[in-house]
Amino acid sequence: MDDDQYQLFLDLVDDTTNTTDPTYVVSRTVMLCSKETVNEFASKFIPVFYVVNFILSFIGNGLVLLIIFKYEKLTAVTNIFLLSLVFSNLLFASSLPFWATYHWSEWIFGNFLCKVVSSAYFIGFYSSILFLTLMTFDRYLAVVQAVAAAKSRKKVYAIVASVVVWVISIAASVKELVLRNVWKHPINGLICEEYGLSKRTMERWNLVTYYQQFLLFFLLPLIMVMYCYISITLRILSTRIKEKCRAIKLIFVIIFTFFTCWTPYNIVILLRAIQVSRGEDEDSCSDEEGLDLAFYVTRNIAYLYCCISPVFYTFLGKKFQSHFRRLICQKIPCLKGHFLINSQSTRSTSQRAAHSVNEYTHMQHGQVENNDTHSCHPGL
Repeated sequence: MDDDQYQLFLDLVDDTTNTTDPTYVVSRTVMLCSKETVNEFASKFIPVFYVVNFILSFIGNGLVLLIIFKYEKLTAVTNIFLLSLVFSNLLFASSLPFWATYHWSEWIFGNFLCKVVSSAYFIGFYSSILFLTLMTFDRYLAVVQAVAAAKSRKKVYAIVASVVVWVISIAASVKELVLRNVWKHPINGLICEEYGLSKRTMERWNLVTYYQQFLLFFLLPLIMVMYCYISITLRILSTRIKEKCRAIKLIFVIIFTFFTCWTPYNIVILLRAIQVSRGEDEDSCSDEEGLDLAFYVTRNIAYLYCCISPVFYTFLGKKFQSHFRRLICQKIPCLKGHFLINSQSTRSTSQRAAHSVNEYTHMQHGQVENNDTHSCHPGL
């Protein structure tokens, strides 16, 4: 800590002599960690990453929205879930410019936007992972339980399930709306963070948040995703679909990407919960700084996946690839010849794939709704 920072610290102590919260008073020497590396990383790299993430999210999710509204049936179960996922990602991404500015300097948007942006941020983040899980479960019903689920996979089922996801996400984010406030830090300026309760109470709320994130928004979705896609894989292997190898490869890509992007961040969340449980004072500054740095890096990876997941899920399918080519040909006519050449070179393969899907659809007695038949062949 340099002389200027030390003087600011003394001034803060003088200003709060008569208003000190007794829960923050200790009768022993406390080590203050400067965390210069973490602060430098947060101020230089995170704003750039947030801006790039924001741009990619609005371009990608906007493209998915355009294709759905232009070429798809909006009342189909799969598209209702996909629209909900896109809106949740756009809600999350809309908060990123605010956080980029915050990391670059300080919070300049006032107390009201501090609460609103924080709530939108977590509602979008939580609902994104839940909608990804819900879409996976819906694919499981369409493939593994197609006959039994044919009557239940209706518009009402999709709307009710989506409402439940939004309610859970909002309830999990209420803490941000209540506890987030703007206050003046002697060194970092205006801060938008949880503030107003005693240190012990804040630590308990942090523990609730950490375990909520790990158990409800990671472990449970991961178990469901693994179970559903393993069941889908076994079902595909038991059929006569000629392109089953491609379907299984795409399933592996989806599971691997999900696991790779979300696991590191949630492991860090669990380590943070353990750290809070046993007391921060037992950790050295280097350990604490390393955990904070790992938190920023792994969180950014999870956020990137959160923003691009609709593009990732939709454009693995040949149906959306076809819609995309059609849209590009309409908007940029000079590329029409290029897409026609590629289409002719792969026509025989596409015809074989269509024949395979028809075999599988016939095997399911036509019980899967017409607009969702592509769900029977995950990613195709």
